[in-house]
Amino acid sequence: MNVVSKIFGIVAIVFMLLGFIPLLGWINWGVLLLAGLGLIFGAISDKQDGLKLNAIVIIIALIRLFWGGGII
Repeated sequence: MNVVSKIFGIVAIVFMLLGFIPLLGWINWGVLLLAGLGLIFGAISDKQDGLKLNAIVIIIALIRLFWGGGII
């Protein structure tokens, strides 16, 4: 389960970096969904690496959404 969580986290990071481009901030809503799924799989796992990765991605995506007003 930890591998699945890390895969979700890595894919979410790629999309999150794309969401830092101006006018593409709305992509972070999908990032929250992917990272949330990864967070669930990371919580089920014995190791905590995927859980921490996805938690960091969620925090950064939320900050980006806050700065952009949720859309931009």
